[in-house]
Amino acid sequence: MKKILTILCLIFSMALMAEEKVITYENAGELNTLVRIHQQKHYVLLPIEERAPELWVRVIHNNKQVDKICVRLAQNTVDYYMPYDLTPYDVKQLVLDVRTTDNRIYRRQAYEWLNKICLSDTYDVKNVENYRPLFHHTPDYGWMNDPNGMFYDPATRLWHLYFQYNPYGSMWQNMTWGHSVSKDLMHWDYKGLAIVPNDLGTIFSGSCVIDHNNTAGFGKDAVIALYTSAGEYQSQSLAYSLDGGMTFTPYARNPILTADLPDFRDPNMFWNEETGEWNLVLACDQEMRFYSSKNLIDWKYESAFGKGRGNHEGVWECPDLFRLKTEDGKTSKWVLLCNINPGGPFGGSATQYFVGEWDGHTFTCSPYKNSENQDEKWLDYGKDHYATVSFSGAPEGRTTVLAWMSNWLYANDVPTQQFRSANSLPRDLYLYKGIDKEFYVGVRAVRETDQLRGAKTLSTSFSANATKAVSNKMQMPSVVELKIQNKNAEAVSITLSNANGEKCVMTYNLAEGTFTTNRINAGKSAFSGSFAGATTTPLFNKVPATTTLTLYIDNCSVEVFGDDIWCQTNLVFPTVPYNHISVMTDEGTANVTLTEWGIRK
Repeated sequence: MKKILTILCLIFSMALMAEEKVITYENAGELNTLVRIHQQKHYVLLPIEERAPELWVRVIHNNKQVDKICVRLAQNTVDYYMPYDLTPYDVKQLVLDVRTTDNRIYRRQAYEWLNKICLSDTYDVKNVENYRPLFHHTPDYGWMNDPNGMFYDPATRLWHLYFQYNPYGSMWQNMTWGHSVSKDLMHWDYKGLAIVPNDLGTIFSGSCVIDHNNTAGFGKDAVIALYTSAGEYQSQSLAYSLDGGMTFTPYARNPILTADLPDFRDPNMFWNEETGEWNLVLACDQEMRFYSSKNLIDWKYESAFGKGRGNHEGVWECPDLFRLKTEDGKTSKWVLLCNINPGGPFGGSATQYFVGEWDGHTFTCSPYKNSENQDEKWLDYGKDHYATVSFSGAPEGRTTVLAWMSNWLYANDVPTQQFRSANSLPRDLYLYKGIDKEFYVGVRAVRETDQLRGAKTLSTSFSANATKAVSNKMQMPSVVELKIQNKNAEAVSITLSNANGEKCVMTYNLAEGTFTTNRINAGKSAFSGSFAGATTTPLFNKVPATTTLTLYIDNCSVEVFGDDIWCQTNLVFPTVPYNHISVMTDEGTANVTLTEWGIRK
C-alpha cells in the first residue's frame, strides 16, 4: 500500500511539473504585456518576424530598468530567433515589459509570440545561409553596418574590428559596438558586445587609438574609444579599455563634446607627430569639423571643410584623415575620406575623398579640374562600398582600410536573414598621379589575401576575339586573375554565369579607359528596385599594354581590382553559384591568361 501511494504521489508531482510553465505573461494596462521567466537559462530566444512592427522591450531587474531593446516580435511566422543573454540576471527578479502598438487588433495577434518565446542554454550560430561569405567578415548573427574603432595592437599582433551591430534582429536597430579580432585580416573571431547603449543613447560610429603615452590618464597603452551617443541629441562620448580592447568602461563625465547640430557624429582621432597633439575630425551635417587635444578629453575647435566642395546630395558621415605617400616615397599628401548617403555615383551611399594639405589646424585642397563644379573623387566605383575608414596603428606604415559592403538603398532588404551585411576585403591605399597630373588614391587588396589562394583549378592562355567566347568551368567562391594583353581589341568582356542563365557581365573598355560591371541579370534583385543595374569605373591612369584584373568572387559579392590601382565592389545574389567564366572581345583580339584558385579555408 505504501509503495502504491509513493507511486501515485510521484505521478501527481510529475503532472504538476508538466503544468508548470517556465514562461508566463500578464496584461498590464492597455498596451503592455509583462513576461516572467521561471527557469534560469543562458538565453531567452526571441521569435523575430521581419514584417512585424517594432516593439520596445524594457528589461527590469530587481525593480530597475537595466536594458531597453527594440525587436520585431513574430506576429504570424517566425523568420528566425535572436538570443537575449540572461546570465547577468537572477530570473526570479526579472521582468520583460513589452509595449505593443496602439493597434488593438495587433495586440491580440501579438499574443501569438508569447507561445513562441523559448529558453535555451545554447544558440546555434553555424551557417545556414547560402549567401554567407566565405572570406569576408560577417557577424555570427544579426545586423551589421559601419566598421568602427579599428586598430592594430602591436603587443598582441591582433587587428581589432568593432562594428555597428544589432544583436536582436537582422535589420537596423539597437546600435551597439560588436567586436571581432583577427591575426591575418582574413579570419575573424567574434568577441561579443564591446560598448552597449546607455542613458545617453545608442552607440553610433567612432574610432579607437592606443594611448601609448597615457595622455588621457587612464593608463599607459590604454585603448581609448570615442563614439557618438545617439539619444535625444548626438554628442561625443569616451570609453577606455585596460585589457587591450576587450572590455570598455564609459568615462564618468560623458559627453565630452557637444554641438547645436542634429547631425554631429562619427569622431575619428589620430596622433599628429608634427604638432605633438591629438587631432579629431567629425561629420557635422554637410561639412567636416576639425579639433585638437592634448589629452583626448578636452577638445579645441580648429576649422571646418566642405562648403562648396564635393558632393552634397546627402549627409556627410564617417570621416577619416591620414597622410599618404606615392610608391616612390618622394611625395606625400593628406587624404580626407568623406562617406556620403545618398549621393553616390550610382545612387545611395559611397565614399568620396579629397587630396590636400593638413597643418594640424586647417585642411586645404585645390579644386579637382576634371569635375563639373563638384570636384568629386570616389574611392570605389561599385555600388556596395561605404563607411570606409582606416585601422589606427597599422604596421609598417600601411594605410589599411575596411568598408561596409552594402548600400543604404537596399541594405535592410537583401535576401539573407541569419545575418545581414559583410565587410569588404581590406585594402591598402597609396597615392599616384593620373595622366591629368591630378593626385588619386590607389587601391590594392592587402597582401594577406594571398593566403586565400588554394590549389589552382584553372590556368590557361588563349586568344579572345569577337567571333568566339572562350568559356571555362569555374567554382564559387574563388580568386580569378586575368592578364589581358591588348592587340587590336576595343573592349574585353568577362561573364560569370550559372546553369539558371544568370550572368554577371564585366566589360573592360580599352578604347575609353573604363571598367563596367552589369548585374541586371546576375541573380536575385526583386527585393529592391534600386539593386539591378551597372556601375562604371573611369580609369585615371593610362591603360597599360598588359592589364591585370583580379576578381575576388565570394558567395554574394564580386570585387574587381585593376592593376593594383582601382577597385569595384558589387553584391550579387545568384540563385545557384556561378560555375562558368567566359571571355571575349567586342572587336579585334586580345591575348588572355586566365588563372583560378580555389579558396583555402
